[in-house]
Amino acid sequence: MTTEFALNVTHDPARRSWVAAANLPGTDFPIQNLPFGLFEHEGRVRGGVALGDRVIDLAALHAAGVLEGLAAQAAAAACGATLAPLLDCAPAAVSALRAALSALFCESNAGQRAVLEAVLLPLSEVSLRLPVRPPAFTDFCTSYDHIARMGRKTPGLAALSLPVAYNGRASSVAVSGTPVQRPLGQFETSPGSGEVRFGPEPMLDFELEFGAWLRGGNALGQALTVEEAEQALFGCCLVNDWSARGIQFFESVLGPYLGKSFITTVSPWIVTMEALAPFRIAARGRGEGEPPLAVHLRGERDVAAGAFAIELTADLAGPGLSPQRIVRTNTRDLYWTLAQMVTHQTSNGAPIETGDLIATGTVSGPEDESRACLAEITLGDAAPVVLADGSTRKMLADGDTLFIHGRAVRDGFVPIGFGECAGTILPARSVA
Repeated sequence: MTTEFALNVTHDPARRSWVAAANLPGTDFPIQNLPFGLFEHEGRVRGGVALGDRVIDLAALHAAGVLEGLAAQAAAAACGATLAPLLDCAPAAVSALRAALSALFCESNAGQRAVLEAVLLPLSEVSLRLPVRPPAFTDFCTSYDHIARMGRKTPGLAALSLPVAYNGRASSVAVSGTPVQRPLGQFETSPGSGEVRFGPEPMLDFELEFGAWLRGGNALGQALTVEEAEQALFGCCLVNDWSARGIQFFESVLGPYLGKSFITTVSPWIVTMEALAPFRIAARGRGEGEPPLAVHLRGERDVAAGAFAIELTADLAGPGLSPQRIVRTNTRDLYWTLAQMVTHQTSNGAPIETGDLIATGTVSGPEDESRACLAEITLGDAAPVVLADGSTRKMLADGDTLFIHGRAVRDGFVPIGFGECAGTILPARSVA
């Protein structure tokens, strides 16, 4: 069994940290998580690890000389202004660093506390950055229920036979908290009117998604097996693939373009595949009348434990209002696994590179509360979302803030989270 699938001491539910906030119920960052991120403090950007309400400064920890071997190598790779070198490290080195951090900040290691406290910074005092500038971004569409609700009673043959996707705009991937300016574009003033105008997007939407950051995986012309694709997965994050529905619906002849490329928001922390090991579940099976898995997408271990049980939520806050829950869904309902997505992306010989980002597409499930975008929740004859002040939303308004959270939960293990994935809508720029 590979490092990513195996359970080890870092997953021990009894393990506690001498960092008190890491032991609080509901924290995203207990000692069982230890996600990697990039932060800025006093004008310098470097890598860190979230623990409770603190960030472990990996550059300071490396300089303190308390790490050795593979763990020291991985920490050194995370000391710069991008985590790309860390993603390039061998899985064993990243695992060694997680194990070393788990031991150093464990409650039983209080004897080194004086030294280690010097490498901790309050999360409230740092600015979180995009962990890697992705060379490429691919957004898949892997929810059966999302495809069915978006205009079809059942997904077409292609969507049931392969993980369909589009190549997104990597340059507009941004970290949580980045403002979302309403885009300008062309759209039909009303369906079937034949009247086209250029102006502020009238139907701005969110899409609650799950993502994965990749290691480099294959050369041009070389395909990856499902097992090799699993090794290319470094860790996961939350994704909001903001959608300009008016622009999207009008332009989609060849697929998504300007309706999707204006911004994609990701959570700042990368939760490693090793940290997610306890939350693996069997992949979704195929029902009667659904095509069997294609040969290149079959993997015995992927079928047995290629999916994850991660609860995802979306909360909407109007201007001056508290956030209110509008979506609760789970990655367990996805039709395809992350490894299958990577496998299919490389099946024609297209290479993946270190820092590539993939996303699942809208993570919608069969229940009403699991409709993971406003297009599913409110379009057609459905009732709009009613906010606390009585205002309603069929689509997002200027000043609205959308928050996405995720939580991996399984009986017998400590839940872990991903941090916040949020953005506030700004008005469109003036039309020239």
